[in-house]
Amino acid sequence: MESIGRLAGGVAHDFNNMLGVILGHAELALRKIDPDQKLAADLQSIRKAAERSADLTRQLLAFARKQTVSPKVLDLNETVEGMLTILHRLVGEDIKLIWLPSRSLGPIKVDPTQIDQILANLCVNARDAIHGIGDITIATKNSSLDERYCSSHPGSVPGQYVQLTVSDTGCGMDEKTLSNLFEPFFTTKEMGKGTGLGLAMVYGIVKQNKGFIDVTSVPSQGTVFTIFFPFYRGDTAKLQRRIPQGEPPQGNETVLLVEDETEILEITRTMLESQGYTVLATSSPAEALTIAKESSERIRLLMTDVVMPEMNGRDLSKEILSLVPDIKVLFSSGYPADVIAHHGVLDEEVNFIQKPFSLQELTRKVRETLGTGSFLQPPSSPLP
Repeated sequence: MESIGRLAGGVAHDFNNMLGVILGHAELALRKIDPDQKLAADLQSIRKAAERSADLTRQLLAFARKQTVSPKVLDLNETVEGMLTILHRLVGEDIKLIWLPSRSLGPIKVDPTQIDQILANLCVNARDAIHGIGDITIATKNSSLDERYCSSHPGSVPGQYVQLTVSDTGCGMDEKTLSNLFEPFFTTKEMGKGTGLGLAMVYGIVKQNKGFIDVTSVPSQGTVFTIFFPFYRGDTAKLQRRIPQGEPPQGNETVLLVEDETEILEITRTMLESQGYTVLATSSPAEALTIAKESSERIRLLMTDVVMPEMNGRDLSKEILSLVPDIKVLFSSGYPADVIAHHGVLDEEVNFIQKPFSLQELTRKVRETLGTGSFLQPPSSPLP
């Protein structure tokens, strides 16, 4: 699996860049046409295929623990609630999705997109285990684990945890299946129905966040996945609040965009301009410095790739900050975490977006970096 992780890390950059171009053009095209046209369905299929391909890359990187993550101090209930609409669509109308949150949860520090990935994978597995009608229950609560519990649960450590439980009334699993559950590429699904990476990815994410996972299952009765995330004991003033999904937010600021891949540069520029931004785009860090010195525009945001031939993004940002002290900085990259970590762009206080990104992800990250107080109203009709 380590070899697969190295291979995935090696191709992730180019693969993510190509997917970014495909995803960006598909999204922009969808916004220009009537959703009832047949072409819209074709474009949706392209967009979904690109997203699934990006997910597959993330699954490989997650299991190899090379996935780029941005941990945030968060309320698990809010994060789960932000996914419920999507989860309802994933499980379908025949299955009842039950949400049982426990109030006053302790804070945890996890990348919220990783919680999304855990929920999506566990709910899809639960759905596939239910033949006909059934229930999937998602629950949260605070848990205090003592030595006695941990002695009978290898891998667990005594302490205070936030517990996330996903249970189903499906077909359940026997002991042999349970023993192989988190093995990469192990699947009980028929050919073409599963990669065998979903639960391996869940396991990788939980371990990456210093948590642990417990599974119980009874054939013909169902399965219970219980995940424990340790309480965050640091400053909770920075508790991450999830912004409700909706139309991509707009803005009117000037953005200096630096990206050495021409196709990524152009599609990112187009995506930002479609939401009202003025974009000064260049593939050269040296030219970016010239623009920052000479532009008559008040540049509010520098969005830069991390790894570039002339100068890396971190060094470029330092140079531009010396010219424009109040500029905000957003880094982006298609490389996995182990390649870009030494650049310092994964530090807690740094704004970072992983490629490939959707229009929604891009514009929300831009607004988050600039400050969400300057949201503008989204358009009420498709772009001309």
